[in-house]
Amino acid sequence: AKPIPLSSTNTTKPTINANKTNSINHHQSSSNIIKHHQSSNSINLQSSIMRHSSSSSTIAFVLLALTTSVGSFQIPPQSFTSTKISRPTMKNNNNDDPFRTVFQRTSIISASRCSSGTRRSSTTTALALSIGSMSMPAVGSIFGTSADLGALAASVFADTGTVPLVQAFGINAILFSLLASKLATMLTPAGFAHSFALGTMLWATLGWKGWLYCVSYLFLGQLVTKVRFAEKEKAGIAEKRGGRRGPENVWGSAATALICAACSVQGSTFLGIGTDVFVLGYVASLATKLADTFASEIGKAYGKITFLITIFERVQSGTEGAVSLEGTVAAAFGGLALSLVGYALGFVHTIPAVLVSTFAAFVACNVESLLGVTIQEKKGFEWITNEVINFINTVIGAGIAISMGKFLLGMS
Repeated sequence: AKPIPLSSTNTTKPTINANKTNSINHHQSSSNIIKHHQSSNSINLQSSIMRHSSSSSTIAFVLLALTTSVGSFQIPPQSFTSTKISRPTMKNNNNDDPFRTVFQRTSIISASRCSSGTRRSSTTTALALSIGSMSMPAVGSIFGTSADLGALAASVFADTGTVPLVQAFGINAILFSLLASKLATMLTPAGFAHSFALGTMLWATLGWKGWLYCVSYLFLGQLVTKVRFAEKEKAGIAEKRGGRRGPENVWGSAATALICAACSVQGSTFLGIGTDVFVLGYVASLATKLADTFASEIGKAYGKITFLITIFERVQSGTEGAVSLEGTVAAAFGGLALSLVGYALGFVHTIPAVLVSTFAAFVACNVESLLGVTIQEKKGFEWITNEVINFINTVIGAGIAISMGKFLLGMS
């Protein structure tokens, strides 16, 4: 028999070693993959925790800033003066406090997560550490007690007097957020922002009732604008932008109302006119604008015969300065409807005052039609747009109501 060559033995062993090596490498590779996935999952989990922790800390920081800013707020009494209310000082006694250790551990964990991997803002970390070092009563002192919240609610929803601007801003931010989807169908984005500013200033001067009265005007005006809107749009006489109001509409309609509201809180008498008289002017100014909206929209939707208010010549529906029987009746109804809302809210105290507001709105509405056909955007008066006419219209309505309230009704 031929002897087995040495090379043959040497070639067999390396093959076996190569297979073992490949197997070991494969297992090592698999182990690395598993570790990689575990590391990725850990990083993702850590990032997720950090994101949620960051959001919570950010919210906490915002709440801290807000509560600090209203830590000492004012409740306006009947005399339109403000009394400062001091928040009770909470003792931070760390002894025998079972919650302190829990807060400290939570903040230390949060801080350690910050330092590993991605860095978070030092402000958020500092906030977490500072909250962690507090006792439970101290945390309660930051976010307020039930007595604080009750006093804050009494201030924000006071029936009389002014409301601090920061509180008016806060409640408007909440309400506009809740009504955002509805308001988006009624206002342009710019109109939304300007309405927010208007709402904040009205709440700061006349409180929630003044705000609600203006919102009632907005909703009633939008409601009547949508009457037969498709037909009016087809005829080319519908409101532009689908009936949504922009900044020019907001201030053209409500600038006079805001002026009256601001004047009403300057004292028991301002410029020789009493507070109640200015409030009557506030009611009448918005009633005037609603009367105009009712007249225009109902007249365009149902008016059978329309004619120019100056020469009584028949014209097409939707013509500037055109009036109709249907629109005229609607104007009286719109002015009366919003004046009654003012009566229900306590802004107008007597039925004669309601009638004064309605009359002022009706007269001013017809004057608006006269101005529209004579000077609106005419040669030399190009700057007098529809919105300027609306402003003049509301000034006339408020002026008539203030004059009649002071001299006819003897209001002071």
